[in-house]
Amino acid sequence: MSEHKNEVKLEDIVSLAKRRGFIYPGSDVYGGLAGTWDYGPLGVSLKRNIMNLWWQMFVDGRDDMYGVDAAILMNQKVWQASGHVDTFTDPLVECNTCHARHRADKLDDANKCPNCGQTGTFGEAKQFNMMFKTNVGPVDDENSVSYLRPETAQGIFTNFKNVVDSFYPDVPFGIGQQGKAFRNEISPRDFVFRSREFEQMEIEYFVKEENWEAEFEKWVELCKQWFTALGLPESSVHELEVPEEDRAHYSKRTIDFEFDYPIGREELMGLAYRTDFDLKNIERVSKKSMEYRPKDGSDSYVPHVIEPSFGVERALMAVLVSAYREDEQNGEKRIFLALPYDLAPIKVAVCPLAKNNEALVAKARDIYAMLKEQVGDVLWIDSGNIGKNYRKMDEIGVPYVVTVDFETLEGDQKDTVTLRHRDTTNQERVELSNLISESKKR
Repeated sequence: MSEHKNEVKLEDIVSLAKRRGFIYPGSDVYGGLAGTWDYGPLGVSLKRNIMNLWWQMFVDGRDDMYGVDAAILMNQKVWQASGHVDTFTDPLVECNTCHARHRADKLDDANKCPNCGQTGTFGEAKQFNMMFKTNVGPVDDENSVSYLRPETAQGIFTNFKNVVDSFYPDVPFGIGQQGKAFRNEISPRDFVFRSREFEQMEIEYFVKEENWEAEFEKWVELCKQWFTALGLPESSVHELEVPEEDRAHYSKRTIDFEFDYPIGREELMGLAYRTDFDLKNIERVSKKSMEYRPKDGSDSYVPHVIEPSFGVERALMAVLVSAYREDEQNGEKRIFLALPYDLAPIKVAVCPLAKNNEALVAKARDIYAMLKEQVGDVLWIDSGNIGKNYRKMDEIGVPYVVTVDFETLEGDQKDTVTLRHRDTTNQERVELSNLISESKKR
C-alpha cells in the first residue's frame, strides 16, 4: 500500500465533491433530505469503478464464486427469521427542550443535547427499528407488510439452495452480491459515511465447520489486498478484533477493519464468522432443508458461513481521503486527487492548445477519438487557458493530460504531443504511436 497519509478535513472532501461533480446533497433544489446523496457524473464513474474492481477481484476473477442480484423487496418472513424485525434496533433518546432525536450510544455527552446545548433533558432511551416498512399490493394489512432491505446478505442466503441446485459447486464456495440497502438512521451524518440509502458489496462464503478458521484467515488477507487495490495507506487501516460482548448475536468471530477518516477512526468493513445461524433459521421457518450433499457421498451437512461485508460509500470516502493532496506549484496552492489509475473517473484528458485554430482542433479531435476508443474514459477540454485546465483536471484526479500544440502538426516533433503527469506535473513529448502504451506503462 502507499504510505502517504493525509491530514485532510471532512469539509475539504465535501467541498471538492460538490464543486467538481462527484456528490451532491439529495433533493438539494427543494431543501434536501437528510441522509440522502446524489452522485454526479464523476461520482457515478468513481463508484462504478470501485464496484467493478470488487466484482473482478472477488467474483469474476475466482472459480469458487457465484453472483446474484436479489430483489430489494422480500417476503417479511425473511426478516422475521433473520431476527431483524425483533433486534435490528438502535437506542433513541429525545430532547425534552428542542425535541431533537439522537442515538443514545453516539452522544459525546449523555446528559447534553448536541442540538440545543441544554443538559439533563433526555428521557429514557427507547429501541428504534431502523428498517423502512412498507406494504406490497393494493391491500394495506399485516399480510402485505414488507421492508426495504437493510442489508444484501439475506438475499444471498435465500438463494443458497437455488445456486446449489443449479450449479452444484464444491464446498468451499461463495455467493456475492452488490446492491442498494436502506436503514432509517436516527442521526445520519458525516457526509456519505452514515446515510439512509447506500450500497453494499457482500459475500457469503460457505465452508465446512471444521475448516472455518483457516478460511477466515484467507479472507483477512484478501481484505488487505482489496485495501491495497483501493490505494489506502497501510498505516490508515486497522484491525479490531471485536470482543464477544460486542459481536452480533450470530457471530462467533468478527474483525472490523477500521480507517482513519477525518471524523476519526471508524469502521470501513467487517469480516464475520456467522456459523450456520442463517441457514438454520431458514430451515426452521421455511421447513425446507438447507443441507449440502457432498459429491463423494459423505454425510450431508448445513454449511457454515464467513461473511466479508463491504460498504461502497465508506470505501469511496476512504479513497477520496487517501487521494486528496495539497501542494504548491509556481507559488500557488494546488489541490489534486492522486487516484489509482483503475479508479480514476477520467483516465486521460485531451486539450488543443488553441481552440480557435481549425487544424489544431481537428488533430486534437482525431487523437481524442483514438483514445476514446482504446481507453474509454477520456475527456475533451477546450475552455480556459492551459494552466486552469491542468488545475481542474488535477482536482478531479485525471492521471494524464494530452496537449495538442503546433509542434504536433509540423516541424521536428510532428506527430508528438505533450503528456502531463498529474502527481508530478512533469511534461514530456510522446509520439502518437506510443501514446496509449506510454500512458498505461506509467
